[in-house]
Amino acid sequence: MKEIEKNEIKRLSDRLDAIHHQQAELSLVENADKYAELESEKAKLEVEIARLREVHTQKLSKEAQKLSKMPFQRAITKKEQADMGKLKKSVRGLIVVHPMTALGREMGLQVMTGFSKVEF
Repeated sequence: MKEIEKNEIKRLSDRLDAIHHQQAELSLVENADKYAELESEKAKLEVEIARLREVHTQKLSKEAQKLSKMPFQRAITKKEQADMGKLKKSVRGLIVVHPMTALGREMGLQVMTGFSKVEF
């Protein structure tokens, strides 16, 4: 679902950019009606892009809230990071969040952190 939203935002942003270029090429005197049409479409696109971005951040927030409510969380050591498969097998349901991902940035993480329902 996230990928679909990202693609839709990208598509709308590309269309908005194309409208900007079309408007720059038009003469206001000769093509006032076409310019007004592009202006109204531009306004609709800006509103839709803002709405999609808001939906995207709300979904991230829901996921961040879900993770922060988990009873056990701690930083993942370098040794554990080296053998992540072993760690994930030993702790069922472990979710690892990297600080450079969108979710990690939103949560304000400084180090790779693991979230789990059981102690690890």
